[in-house]
Amino acid sequence: MILNRRALLGGLAAAGTLPRFAVAQADTRPSITVAVQIISTSGTMEPMREQSNVGFRIMPSFSEPLIGIDWQETERAGPVLATSWRRIDPKTLELTLREGVVMHDGRTMTAEDVAFTFSRERMWTGLAADSRGLFVSTTAGQGGKTPPPEAVAISRAHFPGFERMEIVDAKTVRFVNSVPDVTLEGRLTRTSGAIFSRAAFDAAESWLDWARKPVGTGPYRIVEHRPGRDLLLEAHDAYWGGRPPLKSIRLVEVPDVAGRVNGLLAGDYDFICDLPPDQIGGVERSARHEVQGGPINNIRLIVWDKTHPVLANPLIRRAMSHSIDRQAIVDSLWAGRTRVPKGLQWEVYGDMYLSDWEAPRFDPAEARRLLREANYRGEPIPYQLLNNYYTGQVASSQILVEGWRQVGLNVPIEMKENWGQILGRFPGRGLCDNSNTAVFNDPVAPMSVYGPGGQTWAAGQWQNDEAPRLLDVLQVESDLAKRQAAFRRMLTLTEREDPAYTVLFQTANFTGKRKDLPWKASKSFVMDFSARNWGG
Repeated sequence: MILNRRALLGGLAAAGTLPRFAVAQADTRPSITVAVQIISTSGTMEPMREQSNVGFRIMPSFSEPLIGIDWQETERAGPVLATSWRRIDPKTLELTLREGVVMHDGRTMTAEDVAFTFSRERMWTGLAADSRGLFVSTTAGQGGKTPPPEAVAISRAHFPGFERMEIVDAKTVRFVNSVPDVTLEGRLTRTSGAIFSRAAFDAAESWLDWARKPVGTGPYRIVEHRPGRDLLLEAHDAYWGGRPPLKSIRLVEVPDVAGRVNGLLAGDYDFICDLPPDQIGGVERSARHEVQGGPINNIRLIVWDKTHPVLANPLIRRAMSHSIDRQAIVDSLWAGRTRVPKGLQWEVYGDMYLSDWEAPRFDPAEARRLLREANYRGEPIPYQLLNNYYTGQVASSQILVEGWRQVGLNVPIEMKENWGQILGRFPGRGLCDNSNTAVFNDPVAPMSVYGPGGQTWAAGQWQNDEAPRLLDVLQVESDLAKRQAAFRRMLTLTEREDPAYTVLFQTANFTGKRKDLPWKASKSFVMDFSARNWGG
């Protein structure tokens, strides 16, 4: 029998048995503290500026796109702020908006908020002709509301053919491109496609003030952000997906691995991130703690700077690639918990995955031959290095430098303090560590870094006239065989003929946590604290 809820309550009231509720009940949801190596490389939480691995970790907790990726299970796209979408033509994607989405400022999301998110005032104006300072400032946008050059560069790299976001009616919008693009749906899943409140942006004193505390739609809202120190999120109880399971989430910066591990074991932190494999055993010996994680959708690599007089010769870069014993790094530093990838690609690409491709082989004899052909005379090739921004970064660099030394390469390490000292244009810039992510399941996702607007291209480390044409084919062409051929050619160019980078290993991400907390690691850097990943 189906009971009518209103009739049932009416009957209870008539019988004098309607339960009494306190005016304000205590919030018994847990609050957690997460210790991280760094919260944000840019000092902001605005995805048009913060595109790092560390920023990606927490962004889905407070910001959401129209279409999202299921990082817990399928790594495939699904509805988020749009409930459905369809192609009008090869250049136009029509999306139906989810109704009743309450933003963190209490307003209901509208089509106007979606249009604002992709508007000129937020994403497209203000790109300076001189791009030498891109991606190095943590105070960009502190005066006025014009987006800084970094934000516009990211917009152009992530949405290169964007023409306009068109409002059809109150619950329908159209993403209109200037050229056909088979990856529009994938592009919209990026953090740069997250929807934000126009009213909150208008109320902010400056672009930087906005960028440090953007107002979105996720299950948690930003309450306080002190760059370089901590980030506090609180439950957004009006969240369209239901009441969040946590009262608050506090991220604190603890750069030292030992400090994070000791803090977890002492009870100061509930979660610790970026745990090296050699620390897993120590955490797991505690009966109250466990470690979760494994290989994710990210590949660690070395990026060459073609403007360096020695690295300008592609033979030198090829020799350096053949001097790397990638499997030794996987075995010694990662205890075999990850693998050497088949170039810059992942199986999640499906039909676009080139299963016959391989990373450059470890071949010291070939490296020495290439160095002789290049007439290399021992000139120094500086390696600008951060202190373990990446897990095990310093240890892996030592293995790399030793391999290069054994074939006759002179690669001195220069320790740096921040990304500005890595990507800034200065005399003597040589090679550096980096990583690329499959933020959606198509080669366009990571490869756009090596085209106009991408970080490596915009920073002036590597450019090649053929790359933009190949990226255009990957974007416009719908024929699978032609897309596969363009991708193969792009890998040939960037990994063999004129190397932009060389892959090292697929990143493995490990998180130490309290065993009693019902949370599971994802297949990416993302830490999902939504109801669906807390307690089943």
